Amino acid sequence: MRLAEQLRTTTFALTLRYMVLFFVSVTILMGVINWAITGFIEKRADRMVTESAETFALLYRLGGVDTLRPFIQARQIAERSAESFYLLVDPQYQPLAGNLADWPNLQPSGDGWVAFNLRRSGEVLEGRGRVVSLPGGAWLLVGREIQAFGALTEILDRVFVIVLGVTLLLAFAGGLLMSNNVLKRVNAINTTSRQIMAGDLSRRMPTRGTRDEFDQLSLNLNAMLDQIESLLDSIRHMSDNVAHDLRTPLTRLRGRLESLRLDARESDIDEIDACLQDADGLLDTFRALLSITRIESGASDAQLIEVDLAEITRDACELYQAVAEDQSLTLACTSPASAMVRGDRNLIFQALTNLLDNAIKYGKPGGNIGVAVNDDGDTVTLAVSDDGPGIPPDRREQVLQRFYRLDDSRSAPGSGLGLSLVQAIANRHKAKLLLDDNEPGLRARLIFAPAV
Repeated sequence: MRLAEQLRTTTFALTLRYMVLFFVSVTILMGVINWAITGFIEKRADRMVTESAETFALLYRLGGVDTLRPFIQARQIAERSAESFYLLVDPQYQPLAGNLADWPNLQPSGDGWVAFNLRRSGEVLEGRGRVVSLPGGAWLLVGREIQAFGALTEILDRVFVIVLGVTLLLAFAGGLLMSNNVLKRVNAINTTSRQIMAGDLSRRMPTRGTRDEFDQLSLNLNAMLDQIESLLDSIRHMSDNVAHDLRTPLTRLRGRLESLRLDARESDIDEIDACLQDADGLLDTFRALLSITRIESGASDAQLIEVDLAEITRDACELYQAVAEDQSLTLACTSPASAMVRGDRNLIFQALTNLLDNAIKYGKPGGNIGVAVNDDGDTVTLAVSDDGPGIPPDRREQVLQRFYRLDDSRSAPGSGLGLSLVQAIANRHKAKLLLDDNEPGLRARLIFAPAV
């Protein structure tokens, strides 16, 4: 599944919002942890400095310099670190013991603590410590290096960045995974919806049996589709039953009218012919209804085989050439030598003749009608165009419905089933029926997949 498609999903948008919230939360949490750890270590180090100063002062009071000096040396050896400072000086600030060469310049920092700077190995170090006054005028300085905690802070910051980066990366991957799962289910519903809109009302939304919100949505949609299909079947069956039930008495009525015409007076023949014409129109309507039903159900169609669409087009043009001339129309037919598609020859011929009937019926007097077949390798297109009034764009979907007519007054001849029949034949062949503007007029295109 394409990454760009996933990035546009609602699930991924929610994931990004969660990532931002998580980033802020983790930043605050790590800041608090950093502050707590640093504060704990600083307090612990201060406590060690204080305890060392108190211990050394006690030892000095008990045994003097000779007693204290070995303990300071032992502490230096035990710690093996340059981060702690010890210095014992006499009243004239001459060093007696410790790891400092001379007494530093001290700056009080409050609460009995002093700050000082030291130069060691060419760099200046900041120190923090306590000064203890000893008997006899001696002084004791116990301190620690402050920069050591800066290194600790850098380590904690680095760990924080790594942890946050890994966490955000995992959250991003998790967001893609979740959006991918959701998108798969949404795409399954969309795919089924497109199949239903294409005319396959038997399709139903997929479910997983998890009873989550997607399953509930699918179940509700399936229940709605069941009801819609039931209503449509009822309408179809009603129209088909009406067509079946009325076609026989209409046929008998037409036969009787023909018998009456043979013995009728000359003054009554015109009225009888008008009745015969109306009966033929009704029978044509019923035949079209039954044809649409048989085509949609597949009951009347033979197995689809390879047929030559170019040959079918030439036969239809030859048949309608004289009809077009009678209406003062010019019929032009262009096609390649052959254009093979899979289909039923009779049904394709019927669809083409319906389109030609409409073009002749609605074409401009003295105008042109074009029939063209084009095979580009990927599709085979049959186009019928005229230069009549055309069909408004907002009504091109409606004219494919049964009995829908542009003439709202229904004063013009016709039943509104011609394009419905063409649409049913197109669906049977998995072809597309497109109605376009011919500027002026209408161009109807049947787009087939080439025979493989």
